[in-house]
Amino acid sequence: MSLSPPALAPSPAKIPVVPARPGHPRPRLLALDGLRLAAALMVCLYHYAGRGGVVSASWHQNPAHVFPTLSRAAVYGCLGVQFFFVISGFVICMSSWGRSLGDFFRSRVARLYPAYWVALVLVTGASLALPAVVHPVRLDEFLVNLTMLQQPLGVPRVLGVCWTLWVEVRFYALFALAVVLPGVTYRRVVLFCSVWTLAAVLSTAAGGPWAELVVMPEYAPYFVGGLALYLVHRFGNRLLPWGIVALSWVLGTRTAAQGLWQAGAPRDPYVVMLVVTLAFAAVAAVAAGWTRWAAWPWLTTAGALTYPFYLVHEHLGWFVIRVLHRAWGLPPWPTLAVTVLAMLGLAWLIHRFAETRFGPRLRTALKTP
Repeated sequence: MSLSPPALAPSPAKIPVVPARPGHPRPRLLALDGLRLAAALMVCLYHYAGRGGVVSASWHQNPAHVFPTLSRAAVYGCLGVQFFFVISGFVICMSSWGRSLGDFFRSRVARLYPAYWVALVLVTGASLALPAVVHPVRLDEFLVNLTMLQQPLGVPRVLGVCWTLWVEVRFYALFALAVVLPGVTYRRVVLFCSVWTLAAVLSTAAGGPWAELVVMPEYAPYFVGGLALYLVHRFGNRLLPWGIVALSWVLGTRTAAQGLWQAGAPRDPYVVMLVVTLAFAAVAAVAAGWTRWAAWPWLTTAGALTYPFYLVHEHLGWFVIRVLHRAWGLPPWPTLAVTVLAMLGLAWLIHRFAETRFGPRLRTALKTP
């Protein structure tokens, strides 16, 4: 089976969007922006209504008692992370095509850090005002968290959700060294997907901390599936990329069901598998061009809000819930709605005044003279 792209360029009807040349604007896949926000809202509902711990203290009781129906669905919202990883594989492959390693590095730093730094400052401030929501942050912890390297250094996380950023950073590093550095091509992406999948399977059998750190067998299938789906989008329907997607789906449903199901836990493994399947199917629909009708301008805003919303919603949302529900006596459903809207509003402010202003400046500052 050949790893080479088709000899003839696919017809425009099969590929609705082709990435622009370096230095030119890239057309947005608006449906993908909508999916990103949907994944973030899944995680948000999990943190507000699908888990216990701190959020139970914010509601003053277990969310399962506050939202008896919603909580049964919200417990599956944590799978929004896997959804994010599939989307990330697709987007990283698309955005890195035709770029140098330096361009790739600068784009990732400028994309990740401005909103992340603002979120760190806000959550650290909240920890001083209401320590019950998040432990008071020491200066040394705050400074290490600024680097986004707190997890490998064993430093407590300020942002609860930033463990997923450490997973993303490792994916970026693997993809950059193996694919972006020599130049992104169909053959290299397929080879990368194949080798990473094999390594993930072998590391699952062998175990070991280094295998877990580098290979990430629990999350590799989602990134690989997203990468292969972008090949489908760019080069049309070919058996090999679809085969990689199918294998990634099988491994992804298995790891998710195994990781989230425990005896007595309120999750059905078949529902877990269904949610993961829907995540793959949604990105596959974008890859196949079935979502071209979703061209509403507001989806661009939805995509722009997703990352800052994801960063701030957890701890700051618990803070708002405590104030609205416990201090001011607002009923649960209005509290939930106002909290989500407040976090979306805060995300817009971060995007407007941090990302759009400092992201391009940071990218320019990182360029070598």
